[in-house]
Amino acid sequence: MTETIVFWVLAVLAVIGALGVVTAPKAVYSAMSLALTMIALAVLYIVQDAPFLGVVQVVVYTGAVMMLFLFVLMLIGVDSSESLVETLRGQRVAAIVIGVGFGVLLIAGIGTVSAGASAGLTQANSNGNVEGLAALIFTKYLWAFELTGALLITAALGAMVLAHRERFDRRKTQRELAVERFAPGGHPTTLPNPGVYARHNAVDVPARLPDGSGSELSVSAILQLRPVPDGATSHESQNGEQR
Repeated sequence: MTETIVFWVLAVLAVIGALGVVTAPKAVYSAMSLALTMIALAVLYIVQDAPFLGVVQVVVYTGAVMMLFLFVLMLIGVDSSESLVETLRGQRVAAIVIGVGFGVLLIAGIGTVSAGASAGLTQANSNGNVEGLAALIFTKYLWAFELTGALLITAALGAMVLAHRERFDRRKTQRELAVERFAPGGHPTTLPNPGVYARHNAVDVPARLPDGSGSELSVSAILQLRPVPDGATSHESQNGEQR
């Protein structure tokens, strides 16, 4: 009875978090909703006599991956505008088709488990949860495990290819870079970091120059420049720099 109550409470929380991921108006809210769903799944694992999976769910996904997402979102600024133009044609249709297909597979899997006799985790955990999980991964589900590893490697290589920038000119030497910095119109010293002497410390906020104007060179060209807030006092500037 207690297990049933815990399941329905956590199931409702997991569904609410999943809906928040796709319906939240801001990306940071979506990340927090996804963290709620992951924590609910971790507790479900623990209730189903799988403490190792529950701990991995919390430590790896909720504690590491999701916090990394939140760190990146806070770093680039949660108020930065996003482009609604599709860079890849047909991605919305492909996402809908894949989502429907995944839903069909999920329903089919649940129906198969409900129709057949489920042995539960008692037999699998006869020698311990970690040992039972390792035996299933490296024996019965080895092929699926290898395919998942290949998929992750392919995703990592794809990210590296997309982020690679081809160099079309010769790499400048340290002496040439120094000459350019001290040339008329150059910058002998390094530029201030984004957000310095401003009310925000996000990377899309330009640093303030001594005259109070914003330095557009301190913000990456791939980011949309956020206007420098007016009226920042020296006390606010020091606090913003310390943060």
